[in-house]
Amino acid sequence: MTPDSPVLAEIRDLRLRLPHVLGVVVASVDGLLIAQDTHGVEPEVFAAMSAAQLGLGQQTVAAVRAGEFRESVTTATNGYVATFAAGASALLTVIAGRELNVARLHHEARPAAVRIGELVRQAEQRRTTEQYDPSPGKRTR
Repeated sequence: MTPDSPVLAEIRDLRLRLPHVLGVVVASVDGLLIAQDTHGVEPEVFAAMSAAQLGLGQQTVAAVRAGEFRESVTTATNGYVATFAAGASALLTVIAGRELNVARLHHEARPAAVRIGELVRQAEQRRTTEQYDPSPGKRTR
């Protein structure tokens, strides 16, 4: 993502609205990094771990017939890692210190995940449209 991308702007806005956030990663559901605003963590590694968290969450909710994965919050001694589904093809992961208000995290991150999911969907749609001419077998680029 470019520094002025809408997804990057959305995650930076989320960091401004949530005190004690240490980093935010947006990844594809297969673990590829889409955008990040982190310090002190490897964003590519964290994108892959976010996809693994999605897979575990999907298996868990499927096993108990609880519907579709929406989010997962891991609580540790020094903070939180929360992963939210962001549409059908992306994930939003928030890394935060223990001072974070988890209710506020949910209040801010859930709608941000919806917006990010839509931005990623639109970007995917634009890429598909730009790559291929509607004529069979012709590329525009």
